[in-house]
Amino acid sequence: MEQKSTNVKWHNHSVGHEERVALMGHQPAVLWYTGLSGSGKSTIANAVDALLHEMGCHTYLLDGDNVRHGLNGDLGFSDKDRVENIRRIGEVAKLFIDAGLVVSTAFISPFQADRKMVREMCGEGQFIEVFVDTPLDVCESRDPKGLYKKARNGEIRNFTGIDSDYEAPLKPEVHLKTAEASIEECARQVVAYLVAQGLVKKAA
Repeated sequence: MEQKSTNVKWHNHSVGHEERVALMGHQPAVLWYTGLSGSGKSTIANAVDALLHEMGCHTYLLDGDNVRHGLNGDLGFSDKDRVENIRRIGEVAKLFIDAGLVVSTAFISPFQADRKMVREMCGEGQFIEVFVDTPLDVCESRDPKGLYKKARNGEIRNFTGIDSDYEAPLKPEVHLKTAEASIEECARQVVAYLVAQGLVKKAA
């Protein structure tokens, strides 16, 4: 990214990252849900967020559609805009990590290079790629917003899985197969990973 801002300096604050993490009582991380439209990313992320909240974790959920209402409302769906969309979300996620939260992001994020970029932003062990692996035909059969039908009819261009590529994760930390498991099972699989890694404490 070209840095256009000049005469700017990073300010260190009296309350630092370590102090914020100590207050939270758990480790911060980004749960990066990636998968096709209709795969169940937002639904699973929401279920995980609810479970973590019940466990006393401090969390926030960034959803693709919600973010495009504000922060990324000026972006379209060209490859260039998709890259910028993910870059901005990566920067926001990094701020949430600094604040000590477990932040979930539900974005198609179709390109491996973009997900790698965010992983590098977040730092070692703080980026958890969650591949919501759902076959295209299953996603199309769900089609809650009618987007696949519009894409098939040529009403929507650059639609992932139809006329724009999706590059599946090669080694995700968590691999969810929603055609074989329920939303609750998938959510518990994600939480179990966080517990196993020592990022959050198992509920009493």
